[in-house]
Amino acid sequence: MKLILQSPSNLPIINPGQFVEVQTPDSSKTFLRRPISIHDVDYTRNRLILLVKTVGEGTKSLSNLSIGSTLNLVYPLGNGFDVSNVKHPLLIAGGVGIAPMMYLGKSLKKNDVEVNFLFGAKSSSGLLLEDEFRKVGNLYCTTEDGSAGTQGFVTQHAEIEKLGIDYDSVFVCGPIQMMKAVGNIVKQKDVTCYVSLENTMACGIGACLCCVTDTVSGHKCVCTEGPVFDIKDLKW
Repeated sequence: MKLILQSPSNLPIINPGQFVEVQTPDSSKTFLRRPISIHDVDYTRNRLILLVKTVGEGTKSLSNLSIGSTLNLVYPLGNGFDVSNVKHPLLIAGGVGIAPMMYLGKSLKKNDVEVNFLFGAKSSSGLLLEDEFRKVGNLYCTTEDGSAGTQGFVTQHAEIEKLGIDYDSVFVCGPIQMMKAVGNIVKQKDVTCYVSLENTMACGIGACLCCVTDTVSGHKCVCTEGPVFDIKDLKW
């Protein structure tokens, strides 16, 4: 579900990869805010776009919102992707990890960078907004059941073989095992790799410590010192 939010004031500067903590309305079982990646930003109309998958009570209440409803957000949170010196990137995502790739792709395209997406899903139904992503860049897909694109995982796609040749950087978001698999390949090539972690985040400001991840320089909060990390800094 695409959730389009109209801001009553000018949007702040938002970096691709940052997220919001949203207070879920009309949900007696949901006490904590829900962290959701920022899918896209429309500064001309002061709109924030979120891509929400209904998985529990909190996201269910968001899916039941009607036009004109009001949401309470804390944003922008976390450190996003650094796109300042990117030249030849490959954007890899799986599942709900596809969400932040739209704004990342548009930010790169704005810098005159050719954008290439590589998305993976279990089946064709998991490949979201394909036509919209194709307007931003080249889209390559894999599905485990072969119902769309190349059958298999993203790590088995032909574009992966071009790492270190046609691509000098990789941006990844999705299931942890997928990101680790991509990381193992990247380690064998001279390619910069940034991953966006999706640890459980309760507060979004580094107070609750439930999202801590282990890095080469100690434990760090994913919500404040991430969610984007250079893969070299993670103990993978």
